[in-house]
Formats: sequence, structure tokens, C-alpha cells
Amino acid sequence: MMKYTIFFISLLLSSITLYSQSDKEKVEATITKNKIEGHIYFLADDLLKGRQTGTPENKIAAAYLANTLRSYGVKPVTQNVMKGSNTESYFQEIKLNKVSPIKRLLLAIDGKELKRKVVLKPNKMEFTGEAIYLGYGLENDYKGKNVSEKIVIVRSGAPKVTDTRAAFGLVEQKEQLAKDHGAIAVIELLDANETTWGYIDHNFNSDRIEIAKDKENQDGKKGLAYLWVHDENNVQAKAFESKNYMSAKLMMEGEDKQTIISQNVIGMVEGTDSQLKNEFIIYSAHYDHVGIGKPDETGDEIYNGARDNAVGTTTVLSMAENIAKYPTKRSALFILFTGEEKGLLGSQYYVENPLLPLNKMVYCFNSDNAGYNDTSVISIIGLPRTTASANIKDAATTFGLKAIDDAAPEQNLFERSDNIVFARKGIPAPTFSLGFQSFDGDVTKYYHQPGDEADTLDYDYLLKFFQSYVLAGRLIANDPKTPTWTTNDKYEAAGKALYGN
Repeated sequence: MMKYTIFFISLLLSSITLYSQSDKEKVEATITKNKIEGHIYFLADDLLKGRQTGTPENKIAAAYLANTLRSYGVKPVTQNVMKGSNTESYFQEIKLNKVSPIKRLLLAIDGKELKRKVVLKPNKMEFTGEAIYLGYGLENDYKGKNVSEKIVIVRSGAPKVTDTRAAFGLVEQKEQLAKDHGAIAVIELLDANETTWGYIDHNFNSDRIEIAKDKENQDGKKGLAYLWVHDENNVQAKAFESKNYMSAKLMMEGEDKQTIISQNVIGMVEGTDSQLKNEFIIYSAHYDHVGIGKPDETGDEIYNGARDNAVGTTTVLSMAENIAKYPTKRSALFILFTGEEKGLLGSQYYVENPLLPLNKMVYCFNSDNAGYNDTSVISIIGLPRTTASANIKDAATTFGLKAIDDAAPEQNLFERSDNIVFARKGIPAPTFSLGFQSFDGDVTKYYHQPGDEADTLDYDYLLKFFQSYVLAGRLIANDPKTPTWTTNDKYEAAGKALYGN
């Protein structure tokens, strides 16, 4: 009898100890350096050949992630059922098109062929006719100009927009304006240095992947071709400014498309509070990378993506293990995206096909990385933009780090990861990143390079980094106050529309 009494007393004491654990102790109980290394070394192994979206190796990574969630006790979302079966799945399948680059492309202005070009928007055509230069190709540039059935030539960006990535963000606007005014193609003269152009050329003149659409051109409007032409220092643009008329020839073949399937990996843990469990915190990261590419000086051609984004993926796995063992008041939705490197495809697909209502998602705590050059800090892209900033700062301080805002705003990083598609829907969504004081040095040394290997990482720093993320997530998920956008944020209105407040 005494033996059983001692057993039950021990059990009771252990239960009291578990219940009384602080959030910090709960974090330390599940996160170890060995676990971190195990995930990162597997995901960044040469076996996975850079985890490019749509490849068998990307599917191996997805299977590893799903089985890891399963092993933690994370559940699949009930509504997510595999096609042709009654089995609930951790996979959200996405039908994609793998598009081969156009093999026959000719562009000549006034009889001179422009050879350094990429196609952003294809449209099969053989055109000979007139081209007109329209400055930046914005609304005011069309006033008094007839561009119907003509090629429009514009310079990149806008008067106060010179960064290449920001210029790319204006493409859809410029495309729509050209369509509305009856143009048949836009030739945008891109002011970019040789390094940037090399990246663009590799990206657009290689196979690309896009979300498959059931019907093309559903609006019934005629397609429009859109090209970028390399024009460093605006030399060509300045030459075209004084010309009222130019002859143009544009020949473009169609593209070859092959359907492929990729997967978002998704799981959930229900919250413990009878009311707050109806609110979800999304913990997200992309697990794809860029695959095999140009060899470096050592001959290595596999872009392993340890930092980008095996680290981010492991951040979410660490969160999942912790919350599965120690659930929070709010519910947790874990999403590991495919296709981020191909244009935020996985996250874009998810917000258009959510497994749970978006208005139940009160926060998206994304994790994405390029690299780090300061191991005393964590960079939170969008830190002051949500009311959860204090929770994030406190978590970092607890583990000896400092949470700082984006130190390279010129890179427009907030708009370049999966968080942005949730922000546009109104969901507060910062990105948790490795620490950097500038976007150079050891950041650019490894960003999208074959040298981004698991054995080049500082795991003492990463331990504190992961602990900070998980503690921040716990603090946000247990906070009595629901996190929101800060007043007058760009996406505050979208948030009010989503949540009805």
C-alpha cells in the first residue's frame, strides 16, 4: 500500500511541477542544439538537391516535414482530406505549371536588335509596326497618346522608384494600363547593374513555375506581352526620349507547359482556452529552395539553402513540437510553404484556398532568412507594425538577444516573403529573421549561393534564435489581448475589413 501511495504522490508532484513551469522553462524543455542540427543537416543535405519546387527531392522534404509533425502529435486539419480517400492529410496539393522558356524571340527597334532581354509575360505573336516611348508608363504618361495596336516602350520603376525589386512591383500596374489603352506589348528598359541582370536573366530564361489556372484569360481580354530589356544607367531610355516614332519588330513563340504537383505541409494544435481557441496563430516558413544552378569556384552546383530556409523551416518545427507538448490558449496552425522561391506560390495558393477561415487567423508569425552578420540580434521584418512587438522583444531579451527592426529597408523585405500575402488579406504578419545590421557581408556571401551549407552555421546562436521564436510565439498565443496592426499601418484597413472591426 505504501508503494502505491508514494507512486501517486510522485505523480501528483510531477503534475504540479509541469503545470507550474514558466513559458521559458517550457521552451528550454523541447529545444536542443542536437534537434536543431538534425533538422537543418537533413533539409540542407545534397540528397535533396536544393529542394526545388516540383522535384522529387522537394517531395522528400515535404514527407519529412509531415512525418515530423505527426511524430510530435500535431494533427492534420480535419477538412483537409486526400483526394480519392477518407484519410486526413498534412499535405495541401497544388497543381502547378512548369513552363519552359521561349526558344524563339526577336525584338528589334528601328532595325536594331535588342539582345539582352527576358520575357515577364509571354504572348505568342509576330508583330511589325509602331513603337512609342512613354516615359515610366504610368497613368499620366498616356495622356494625349494613341497606343492602340502599338508597342509601348517605358523605363523601369517610377520617378522615386529605382530599386529593381520595387520596379518589378509596378509591372502589373503598368501591364494593366497598357492593356486598357490598347497596346499589344510593353518593353520596359531596366536600369540594373551586371550582377542584378545576371540573376534576372538566369531566373527568367530558365524553366519557371506558376500556379495552374483552370482557364486562361478568363476576362476575355486579349493577352499582352511584357519584356524587360537591360539598360544600365538608362542609356537606351535617354536615346528614345526624343523620338516621336519608332519602328518595331517582335516575334515570340508560345511556351511549353508541363503540369506538376507540389505540396504545402499543414498541421494544427487546438488551444486550451474556451474562447481564445477560436483564434489561431499561424507559424509559417517556406521549405523550398532554388535547386541546382551555376557552379561556384569549388565546382559545387547544389544550392542547399541551409539559411534560406532550412533555418526558417526548423523554427516552425521547433514551435510545433513545443506547442504540441505544451498547448497555448490560442490555437496554432503550422504551414510550411512550397514555391516561395518561385514567386510566393504556396502561400498565395493557401490564402486563396484556406483550410480554415482567414478571419480566425489573428496573426501570422513567419520565419524566412537570407543570412546573418550580427549574432547579438534577431531581425524582425515589420517589428513595430504590430502590437505584438513587445512580446517579441521580451522573448529575445530572455535568451540574451535583442530584437531589432529591418536594418535594410531598401531591400523591401517585408514584401518579399510569404508574410506579405497574409498582410494583404489583413492578417498582422511580420517575419522573424537571422540578425543583420546591413544586407551585405555574410548575408550576401551565402544568400542563394552553393556555399549555404549546414556546417557553416553558428549553432550556439541558432539555439538562442529558436528559443526566442518559440517563446515569442507562446507569449503572443497566451496574451489576453488579440494582436493587431498598429494604428495607421498600411494594412490596418484590410485588417479591419477582415475582422469586421
